[in-house]
Amino acid sequence: MKKILFVINTLGVGGAERALLELLDSLDSEVYHIDLYLLLGRGELMSQVPDGVRLLNPKVNTGSVLDHPGRRALVGMVTACFFRNGRWAAKLASVLRALPPMLRRRRLQLDKLLWRVVSDGAVRMDTYYDIAIAWLEGGSAYFVADYVQAGKKLAVVHIDYGRSGYTRAQDRDCWAKFQEIFVVSEEIRGPFLQIHPECRDKVRVLPNLVNQKKIRCLAQEPGGFSDGWTGLRLLSVGRLTYQKAFDVAIEAMKLLKDAGYSVRWYALGEGEQREALEKKIAALGLEEDFILLGTVSNPFPYYVQADVYVHATRFEGWSIAVQEAQTLGCAIVVSDTSGNRRQVIHDQDGLLCNLCREDIARTIGDLLDDEDRRKRLGEAARAKKTATWEVVRTLLEL
Repeated sequence: MKKILFVINTLGVGGAERALLELLDSLDSEVYHIDLYLLLGRGELMSQVPDGVRLLNPKVNTGSVLDHPGRRALVGMVTACFFRNGRWAAKLASVLRALPPMLRRRRLQLDKLLWRVVSDGAVRMDTYYDIAIAWLEGGSAYFVADYVQAGKKLAVVHIDYGRSGYTRAQDRDCWAKFQEIFVVSEEIRGPFLQIHPECRDKVRVLPNLVNQKKIRCLAQEPGGFSDGWTGLRLLSVGRLTYQKAFDVAIEAMKLLKDAGYSVRWYALGEGEQREALEKKIAALGLEEDFILLGTVSNPFPYYVQADVYVHATRFEGWSIAVQEAQTLGCAIVVSDTSGNRRQVIHDQDGLLCNLCREDIARTIGDLLDDEDRRKRLGEAARAKKTATWEVVRTLLEL
């Protein structure tokens, strides 16, 4: 029986995390011995780990990694990692090496700053694996590269690598230790290779696994909006982070309200920008119009109850949320940026817009005014197929 190890940073509510759970559920535990290790043993999706998968973390928590309690817990975990396994000077040096590029960009990213500390201080295992797979860039990739014993090491990159804040100095020789590196779309191969051109011969595309049948079944379960609103609804799903550009969305919502649209915008997700976004919402008088719902265990009833799904982000690798919206037949608006433009064909199965409040508001307004167009775009989106068993087959061939 072959031994496979998957390593991921957390199991918070996110597209990459849900894709991993789908993949784990597709692998036969009677044929493969499957282990899962979380660098930071926390996340709302912990209870969805399939029964046939052995979770290596001695202690786990099903709380969010992005709300206030979750962030406080992560501080304690990172502190423990700093002191575990020694090498304090090297850990401190990794922080100092990652800090200057962030200061030059004027964007401090604590996760990127501390992934080396977490990976160097994580609990290590002695088991030898046939294949070890780092399911995310950052901490999980560093950990598999440096501290896992395996016959073959694979990694999956889910984001536009350069724009997300990673640097060659921070990665060091991490990627040289992997035999295969998968990117989730052709769109992000280039940004990754700009930073690591020596990896060109071992980078290939592996789309995320999305179970459309399961998503459509879950969408029929009880749940969804409960505020009694009778007007039109906009929905966005994503972490409350710089990447997802909710600050721009709030400004676009102000323009829609000023134009007289009877509409509410709902955001499903949690993140470090919640407090700043709440202040912006209040400053623009949108407390009843732009609603931060936090995370939910089943987001799919919200998709089918929304009139328009909006994914106006600063950058993307390949959005699981967009695939979910397509699966459920949503009329979709996305920003014309990396990843998004590969998933949506303008005016065929969705609309592209510039990432500015004026164009977002104008594009959404056009859809709100045209029910027939919303229906046409939604039907075309629903007809799109997602990667399924070919993803599993690719990994099994390895």
